[in-house]
This record gives sequence, C-alpha cells and structure tokens, in this order.
Amino acid sequence: MQKSILIIGACGQIGTELTIALREKYGAESVIASDIREGSESLMSSGPFELLDATNYEAIEDVVMHYEIEEVYLMAAMLSATAEKFPMRAWNLNMNSLFNVLNLAKEKKVAKIFWPSSIAVFGPNTPKDNTPQHTLMEPSTVYGISKQSGERWCEYYFKKFGVDVRSVRYPGLISWKTLPGGGTTDYAVEIYHKALEEKNYTCFLTKGTKLPMMFMDDAIRATISIMDADGDTLKIRSSYNLAAMSFAPEEIAKSIKAHIPDFEMSYEPDFRQAIADSWPSSVNDSKATEDWDWKPEFNLEKTTKKMLENLKG
Repeated sequence: MQKSILIIGACGQIGTELTIALREKYGAESVIASDIREGSESLMSSGPFELLDATNYEAIEDVVMHYEIEEVYLMAAMLSATAEKFPMRAWNLNMNSLFNVLNLAKEKKVAKIFWPSSIAVFGPNTPKDNTPQHTLMEPSTVYGISKQSGERWCEYYFKKFGVDVRSVRYPGLISWKTLPGGGTTDYAVEIYHKALEEKNYTCFLTKGTKLPMMFMDDAIRATISIMDADGDTLKIRSSYNLAAMSFAPEEIAKSIKAHIPDFEMSYEPDFRQAIADSWPSSVNDSKATEDWDWKPEFNLEKTTKKMLENLKG
C-alpha cells in the first residue's frame, strides 16, 4: 500500500530507526525524513531528506503540500535531562511543534498523526508499580509537563476537530544503532558501550532504581502498528501506556556480566536521580493489548544478547 509519510525529527534516536523501518515497509521515496540538521550517512543515503525546523509552521506546511503528505510522525523533542537545563527552549520545541502538526490535520492538510508521549507524564504521587493507564499525573519535569499537556491537546483535537492523532507513552529505549539523546534512561544504552570498551561503567542512577524499559525494535514495531490499527478500535486518544520490561541498574549489570564476567559497575548519582525517582517502576499496558494487540518481544536477557552482539560488530 502506497503512502506519503513525513517524519519530523528523523535524525534522533527513535527517528533514525523509524525512518529506516518505514522506508523498508512503504518504499524509500514514500517516506520523507526531516530534521533541523542532517543525520547519519545511512539515514541520509536511504531516501529523501528535508532540512526542517519543527517550530516553523509555514516550513512544515510547504513540505506537506509539496510531497502531498498523508501521515506525519512528529519525533522532534527535547528530552528529560536536557530539558531541565533549557526549560523554555524545551517547552517551545515540544509544544509548538505539536500544535503545528495538529493544526495541519485540523485543516485537513494531513490525514493522520503520530506523536510520542512518555512515562515522564507520571509524577512522584503516581502509583509506582504497575502504573495504570488512567491515574494521578503530577509530572515534576519540564519534559513531563510538556508531554502531559500534549496528551490533553491531542485528545482535545480528536474530540473537537476529529483529528486522527495516535500516541504511545514510551518507556526508556535501548538501541545499538543510535546513541541516546539526553534522557534519564540513557544509562541503559551507555552501559553496553562501556562494558565492551572499558569493562566498567559509572552509573548516574543508584542501585534499586527500577524503571520501565524497551528494546528499540519493540518501540518501532509498536509505533508502526498503532498507526496501522483501525481507528475505530483505538479508545484512547491521549496516549497509551506501553511496556516491555522493568529493571534496576544492578540487574542490567548482572545480565552483562553473564557475557563479560569481569565487567564492573559503580554508582555516582547526579541530578537525573531525582527525575528517575519521580517515574514509575513498571506500567500496565493492558489497554494497548486490548485495543490494538500490542505485545513486546524482547526481555532483558534477549536485549543484552542483541546489544552486545551488534556493538561488537
């Protein structure tokens, strides 16, 4: 089936792999990658690319009209740890980019939108274990506040204007293909690189800091599958909880030691500890399973094996 798709923020951690996956599914010329700067050589050589500022409505509109875009994946965002350093810049990027694509859909210039939310929407008063889909949300970070606000606006545009917007709350994401982009869960990627390069890692979170995590292949599959789902089956238009595995730093270290016995880890928590402490340790994604048959494929052991195999080259 032929589609015309625009990915905004295609050079980021998720965007890079999502672009490649969508091009494999729909053909290179059908998927227009865009970002404020050029990305990796593999991304740039895989299909069409446009330099694009996600906060510039007219620029996005020009690309949409030129390529006759039907679906937009808005992946541009400033993540949790970086956003705490630049709060107003984060708010401007995270919110204005969303309004731009929502308004394009409201004006019937695009048919469907994917916008990612995050476990950052939850706060210190949210139930930490098996966090339900609908619960108390009092995010304590700039990133979380922007994502919670975004969820409310997505639901509003769906109910008020019929905008077909779809979303999942990503947990921490683990990938060997791309480096992390300034998030609180970045340690779960860095640790594999350091294990292979130096056989030791200094973690910026403490022992026992259990967080929801997901291997990138599962995240990409979930993203594409919710966009492929029949809209009538989607009961939630704010954002769906999404889960795969939950672990603490010492658990990922143990899984690595099974492959690299002399690997050692130490702990020097920094400002990201407070962010992690405000997030759930596990989430309940039964609504995603019910509504669009979501099911993860990767656990921690399978993730560690895949990461080490691919990073070794």
